Amino acid sequence: MTILVLIEHYQGGVADGSLELLTLARTLGGPVTALVLAGSMADVATLAAGLDADTVLAVAAPAVARYASSVYLRSLNAAIAACDPELVLLSYSTAGIDLAAGASVATGREMVAYVTSLTRHGAGFAACSQVYGGKLLATSTLPAQGIAVVMPGAVKAGPRSTGDAPVQTLTVDLGPDGCIRHLETLVPESGGIDLTKAARIVCVGRALGNTDKLPMAEALAKLLGAEIAGSRPVIDAGWLPKPRQIGKSGTKVKPKLYLMAGVSGAPEHLEGMGESELIIALNSDPRAPIFGKAHYGAVCDMFEVMPTLIQKLS
Repeated sequence: MTILVLIEHYQGGVADGSLELLTLARTLGGPVTALVLAGSMADVATLAAGLDADTVLAVAAPAVARYASSVYLRSLNAAIAACDPELVLLSYSTAGIDLAAGASVATGREMVAYVTSLTRHGAGFAACSQVYGGKLLATSTLPAQGIAVVMPGAVKAGPRSTGDAPVQTLTVDLGPDGCIRHLETLVPESGGIDLTKAARIVCVGRALGNTDKLPMAEALAKLLGAEIAGSRPVIDAGWLPKPRQIGKSGTKVKPKLYLMAGVSGAPEHLEGMGESELIIALNSDPRAPIFGKAHYGAVCDMFEVMPTLIQKLS
């Protein structure tokens, strides 16, 4: 039996989360099948090149060129029926959240979400998952033929394969387009800011309180040669512009240094910065989930620590 991995892609490139899933599948042992949905076989070939899989299962049709829940779910269910995998892996992403529950209901397979680690356990699997917004970790067993939705950054993606896996086509009755269809892609204004290229980032969270303390964080960032950024509550409050948002609905970054002040570490934020080389967290809540991810952390009042750091760096 194989492990089936849904490959997500955007603008011709494979999503980082999908590459991480392939690496996770390899650690679990057994053959790996990558499910690639694209507008044509040429697009499939481009996306499949170098994937660390034993087989690529391809659905090529204009209807799946861009993500649409109804046709993607039909394709995923057809792939599950075709190869009867012992495990289906999806990333905790817009598509993964959208599809996992539907596939679970349609196929009768048990599902576990918010997975941070997954290992073999007897005839099935043992999963560790985030619950209560990441404040707690829960362990559960997932029987063979289950579905797991894995958090980004749970596994570091391995190198791309030097060879190409054989491609098998899968014919799917996609039916009508459904009530959701792609009209256009709207790309937000960058404002000249590209956080993906920043070597250092200082990110502030809702504990900032208001914009009165923002100059302090900006001064610290300047001394570190870093870009200032914010979690979603900071952006929603209008304290920083949208291009400076880190997280699932913002920018995904991998800086050498990621200093967080007053950011709790919700799963949506971890998706955006979990692969940072060095993570330092300042938070007054000792139970903040970020302390389970940070390399260094301090339970403290950030408004006491930041001035001291500014003084030392000056």
